[in-house]
Amino acid sequence: QVQLVESGGGLVQAGGSLRLSCIASRSIIGIMGWYRQFPGKQRELVASITIGGSTNYADSVKGRFTISEDSARNTVFLQMNSLKPEDTAVYYCHGDPIGTARVYWGQGTQVTVSS
Repeated sequence: QVQLVESGGGLVQAGGSLRLSCIASRSIIGIMGWYRQFPGKQRELVASITIGGSTNYADSVKGRFTISEDSARNTVFLQMNSLKPEDTAVYYCHGDPIGTARVYWGQGTQVTVSS
């Protein structure tokens, strides 16, 4: 069992920045990522990073958001720059270990961007 705890959400004006952090109770050997969920919608992938360091981003955030992790692979960050009102959502940390069908989710953190 792995617990994921997000932090760093909040209220920011358009054009501003926020940095989300996700701390895992133990390292996840696999893919770590950030998803977001708009009201009434399914969660969508924002960014992910593999154990090899390869990253993937949703088209809507490319060039503005950056995913990274610490060397111990138990903390994943999402640096969000040039935020837009349409980035307003609940952001969830996600862990997908290799070799298991089990995936892990954090509790979510609210990001609100005012215009």
